[in-house]
Amino acid sequence: MVKLLILLQGTAIISKIEEVGSEIGEPDCRLINPYMYMADGTLQPWLSDLTTQNIFMIHSDKILTITDPNQTLLDKYEQLTK
Repeated sequence: MVKLLILLQGTAIISKIEEVGSEIGEPDCRLINPYMYMADGTLQPWLSDLTTQNIFMIHSDKILTITDPNQTLLDKYEQLTK
C-alpha cells in the first residue's frame, strides 16, 4: 500500500510501506521506492544522492504519522514508479 509518512524531523515521504516482524531495536518498516516531497511540489527519490538502493528499512519510532496521500500526490508517485 502507498502511504504518506511524516518523519519526526518533518520530512514528508510517499512510499509503498510494509510492516515487518523484527526483534526489539531492529527496523520494523520496509519502504519500497520512497520519494521525498519537496517544497516546490515535486518528488525526489529519497536518499538518491547517497545510494542507488530503492528499498530501505526504518524504525517505526522515527515516523510521526502515516496517512493516505491526496490523489494528486498519489498520481505523481505512480507515474514515477511505473
